[in-house]
Amino acid sequence: MVVKNALIIVVALLMQASSTPKVILFFGDSLTAGYGLAPEQAFPALVEKQCASVGKPCKAINAGLSGETSAGGLTRIDWVLRQRIDIFVLELGANDGLRGLPVDQTEKNLQAIIDKVKLKYPSAKIAIAGMMVPPNMGPEYSGQFQRIFPALAKKNNATLIPFLLDGVAGLEKLNLGDGIHPNADGHKIVARNVFDAIKGLL
Repeated sequence: MVVKNALIIVVALLMQASSTPKVILFFGDSLTAGYGLAPEQAFPALVEKQCASVGKPCKAINAGLSGETSAGGLTRIDWVLRQRIDIFVLELGANDGLRGLPVDQTEKNLQAIIDKVKLKYPSAKIAIAGMMVPPNMGPEYSGQFQRIFPALAKKNNATLIPFLLDGVAGLEKLNLGDGIHPNADGHKIVARNVFDAIKGLL
């Protein structure tokens, strides 16, 4: 009788765990924050809706901060990780690239952020958003910068979002007037890029 009751409790706990929405933490800069838009128009909120639409309910936490660099993210990550997470989406580095900061330092900062996530939540799945810099940064710098993200994904057995702004970057109709930040329609495409990459983690 005791064994039977214990079994019932275990099954109940497993069912409860499987029905609990996954918590996805989107940690990034103005692209994640949805610069110039309402929070519900930014891609993290749209990914949450896409998850629900395929029967995989999740809770998306938008931890984007406009102007954030990889160094800034490293100083902020401990505070953000007070929230339990199941999936961590790292979208940082673009501001480093736009400022021409040393590539090796950006990579080191991003790895340190990933290390903190792994230490706090060992079972959390990690996804890394690939970024590019404008060609005026020079081909050598651009190439080195672009290689950061697949290298980090491979090193950490993380899911790679090849290029966050695929299908959006450089298209006037999908960006705000600054030509850098996606508008509401652009964020819909970004959300699809992210969802297609991370849906296997759900």
